[in-house]
Amino acid sequence: MTDDEPLPNEPTYLVFCTEAGWRDVYRLVPGLCLTIGRESTNRVVVQDDRCSRRHAEVFFTNGGWVVRDLGSSNGTHVNNQEITGQTTLQEGDSVQIGSANLVFTHDLTRKLNSQSASIESDTRVKPQDAEATSDDQSEGSSSDDRSDDSACDEPEILERRRRSRFLEKDAADSPVAKEFASLYRLGSTLLAAGSIRELAQTAIDGLMEVLTADLGAVLLLPKPTAEEADVDELRLVVFRAPDDMPYHRVSDRLSHAALTGGDGTLALNVTGEASAGTFQTLEKMKAQSVICAPIRDGKAIYGLIHLYSLTPEHALDADALEFTLAVAEHMARILAKLTEQEQLAKVLARAKGEAKQLRQMLAVESDLIGKSESMRVLKDQIARFASKESTALIRGESGVGKELVARAIHFNSLRRDKPFVCLNCAALTETLLESELFGHEKGAFTGATDRKPGKFEQANGGTIFLDEVGEMSPQIQAKFLRVLEGHSFERVGGHTTVSVDVRVVAATNRDLEQAVRENEFRKDLFFRLNILDIEVPPLRDRRDDVELLVNHFLQLTARQHGGKPKTVHFDAMEILIQYDWPGNVRELRNTVERAVAIASGDEVTREDIRFSRLEDGTPSPVLEDVYKPISLREIERRHIEATLSYTRWVKRETARILGIERSTLDRKLKSYGLDKPEIL
Repeated sequence: MTDDEPLPNEPTYLVFCTEAGWRDVYRLVPGLCLTIGRESTNRVVVQDDRCSRRHAEVFFTNGGWVVRDLGSSNGTHVNNQEITGQTTLQEGDSVQIGSANLVFTHDLTRKLNSQSASIESDTRVKPQDAEATSDDQSEGSSSDDRSDDSACDEPEILERRRRSRFLEKDAADSPVAKEFASLYRLGSTLLAAGSIRELAQTAIDGLMEVLTADLGAVLLLPKPTAEEADVDELRLVVFRAPDDMPYHRVSDRLSHAALTGGDGTLALNVTGEASAGTFQTLEKMKAQSVICAPIRDGKAIYGLIHLYSLTPEHALDADALEFTLAVAEHMARILAKLTEQEQLAKVLARAKGEAKQLRQMLAVESDLIGKSESMRVLKDQIARFASKESTALIRGESGVGKELVARAIHFNSLRRDKPFVCLNCAALTETLLESELFGHEKGAFTGATDRKPGKFEQANGGTIFLDEVGEMSPQIQAKFLRVLEGHSFERVGGHTTVSVDVRVVAATNRDLEQAVRENEFRKDLFFRLNILDIEVPPLRDRRDDVELLVNHFLQLTARQHGGKPKTVHFDAMEILIQYDWPGNVRELRNTVERAVAIASGDEVTREDIRFSRLEDGTPSPVLEDVYKPISLREIERRHIEATLSYTRWVKRETARILGIERSTLDRKLKSYGLDKPEIL
């Protein structure tokens, strides 16, 4: 048939008939030649001595279907007339080949009877799909298309059923229908597999049940490939055998052929080949027949299915190979989806693990340690306020852990899976603070080489923590208030409005009420911030927590620097408990780290503890106890430097301790040439 040749307008069939009616139906497909003969390679095999090995063929040409005799010994008859060469078939024509009587028709509902009442047949259909393409035929993979063996006197009457009987094990009578029903049931079970291993196990169990194989195995490649794969890359996924029989590696020859050519292989009498060294592993298994089928989806091969029969009575045959190939192809398509699902699951599990690890690390750093009454009250407040969406204001001295309280509020709220963003408002100039809060556009100022989202955008959906909120300038306060009121904002140098959903938690150690009275802080902003008010107690008011905190910092220091955690002598612990801690928990942590570094043994003693004592009027370690001539300017410089070191260069806190304005401190730093150390 040529590409320009017209195709038939309706389906065409060749129907084998008996006196009672039709029995087997073969659909004729243009481009596919249907051969008839006694040899097993024919599409229709006729077991009759009057039929030649290759007797006749039916094919489509010149717009019609023709039957051609292939030089048979007893001839081919159409309507009881022997033909020479080929003849075109018409509706209802009867083709006689030996004992086989085949009727050519377009209508299966017509009354189809044998023209000879004495005709009997021993005709069977080779297990191939009459509708398969020529490519499928060349690959040797097709399926049976026979109908039920039972005769039907009235083909016009169709059977009525509510559900397919192929779902039931004993539903079908003919071998083909049974195989199809088994394949249908097994395919449905394969689709329900939730993992690659479960899929492989289901496939092997189903194949061994249907084909009565003795051993079975599924081997998979690390990843599917359309290139030539190495047999050594195969890994055993599942194996099933009776009486705990061990799995022997199948012949490399069979596996290599399946991986390279993509063809399934049926090997019979394999023990007889052992002397040649070809199937030595199969000889050990005493295998009588073996199937090695590729698990293939198109050109991509995922692995192999191995099936073994150990007894001649249950020898695997061509039908078993056909069934295995069908299961393998179905399995490959499911494997593609399961592989993708498992990869996504691994990525998700890894992400969850990393998130859990980060949360655990965060918990180590941010747990609120303490069992005192004041800490109990604080934790109760956090528990009540966390579930709320209102703005919270955290008050307390420097170093009490206001940021830890803010983290606890966030990670106990409904926003716990969203961002938690921190910003110290006292650490930046007005211009930089505005840029950090609201972002900026490219070219907004010198150095703005790209658009940058601000902290509010970064915290969208989550929580933003603004430390030292009392240090905001009046202009920033006004813009900040608009955002708190739910208004959108614009990035610095931009005109596009930005809207965010953010919960604000602010902190300060200033007396904001006094700042409002002195017109240093907006009254309306204060009221907007001070909805949920949380006071964090200083460490001197919860001395019962000092020992817990010391042990916590000892463990933390050991994890950070390696080694076994050190202990604290009783006398040293008493000193730590009785100290007033003007720098609160931050100072305690620094003191513990310093003591661990100074201690020469595994125990921290009282000699290892060093306090700054800037608040109680005693000399600082940086000042000399013995008088030396020195100017007031130098004393001031040293004192300012010591105070900056104590506050870790937090200028606002330094100015408060020194009792001077922040601007005065900046002038003195410039005058004395004091710069912030790089390590801070």
